[in-house]
Amino acid sequence: MNAINRNEQQAISRAVLEIDVNNHPGVMSHVVGLFSRRACNVEGILCLPLEDGKQSRIWLLLNEDARLPQMVKQVEKLEDVIRVRRHPGDHAVFCQLEGFFRP
Repeated sequence: MNAINRNEQQAISRAVLEIDVNNHPGVMSHVVGLFSRRACNVEGILCLPLEDGKQSRIWLLLNEDARLPQMVKQVEKLEDVIRVRRHPGDHAVFCQLEGFFRP
């Protein structure tokens, strides 16, 4: 049984980060590692290449907390990050995917 029931989970404020990056080995590790080093749990990850495959878009679902604005600034400073956009936690990219993971 999960430690947090469905109602409690919905009450947690979440944010979605949309991150465009140069596509090469290690980029995902650098981006997600930044959150890991700060003990910020990434609830969901989606990554797909864009157009010609030279860039990718990473979507991260995160719990909202006071540290998030500073972490976004740090992600923006990473060498291979092109652009970061922040969305509300109910962004369609993860809402639509939840259906694939329900029994």
